[in-house]
Amino acid sequence: MKSIKTDYHIHPNYSIDASPVQMKDYCYQALELGLAEICFTTHVELDPVRSEMDNFAVLDGERIPVLNHTWLEKYFLEITGLQEEFKMENLGIKAGVEIGYCRGVEKDIEKIINNYPFDYVMGAIHCLDHIAISSRKESPRYFQAKSLHALRADYFTTLKEAVATGFFDCIAHVDLYRRYGIQHYGPGVLSIHRGVIEPIFREMARREMGLEINTSSIRRGLNEFHPTREIIDLAAKEGLKVFTVGSDAHTPGELGEYIDEALALLEEFNLSNHVFTRRRARPII
Repeated sequence: MKSIKTDYHIHPNYSIDASPVQMKDYCYQALELGLAEICFTTHVELDPVRSEMDNFAVLDGERIPVLNHTWLEKYFLEITGLQEEFKMENLGIKAGVEIGYCRGVEKDIEKIINNYPFDYVMGAIHCLDHIAISSRKESPRYFQAKSLHALRADYFTTLKEAVATGFFDCIAHVDLYRRYGIQHYGPGVLSIHRGVIEPIFREMARREMGLEINTSSIRRGLNEFHPTREIIDLAAKEGLKVFTVGSDAHTPGELGEYIDEALALLEEFNLSNHVFTRRRARPII
C-alpha cells in the first residue's frame, strides 16, 4: 500500500536562512510531488546572547525582531488564504513553527505559542553555549572546545529541559549534533545517546510528544536520517507513538526530499506518520 506523503518541516520566506520564495510556490511544488499535507515551520530563535545574529523573522523582505509579532499576523493571514486557495486541490496546509530552545527564554516562547493558533509547535536545539552547532561555520568553535563527554552532558541536559517545559508537540532532528560533530569526534558521537536518551523518550511518551524523522541529513552527506535507526528503535521501545516526517526544506527544490524513504522506515518499525491540527496529533493512513 502506498503511503500518504506529508512534509512537516518547511522554511518559507519568513525564516532568515530560507530562500526568498513565497509560500504559494511551496504549495504548487507540493502538488507536483503528490504531497497530501504540508506544514510551514518558520524559525524562531530567542537566545538573547545571539539577538543580533538569529532573533529575526522576515516580513515583506525586511528583517524584523522575531518578538515583534507583526510577522506572525501576516504569517497566519497568508496561511489562511492559502488554505482557502488550495482547498479544491485537497492539499492540507498547516501553520507551524520551529523554536530553538535554550534556557531562560520560556516566557518569550509562551507569548508566541499561547497567542497564535498554531497547528504544530516543534522544538529544536540548535545552539549550545550560545554557539550554533547546526552551523558548518560556527560548530567547530564548540566542538573543538568540548570533549565528547561534555557534548553529551550539554546536549541531553538541554533536551531534557526542553521536553520538561511541555511547550512542544514534537522534537526536531533529535541527534542534530551528529551533523557536524562526526567530523570532529569520529564514530564515537554516534553512541553518546545511549543510557541518557531513554528516560527523555519515556517522558516524551508520557506527554504524548512526537519525534521527527528529518531527512535533511542525507543532502548534507550523512548516511542516515535524523535520528538514526538505532535511536528510532529506542524511541519505539520507550513508548513513543507520534512521529512526523520533514525535509527541513529551505528552498522549494528541497521540499519532499527522501520523504518516501522516511515513511518506509517508519513502516519498517511498525510506526505511524502523524499530522497535526491545532496541536492535536492524528495518524495519517
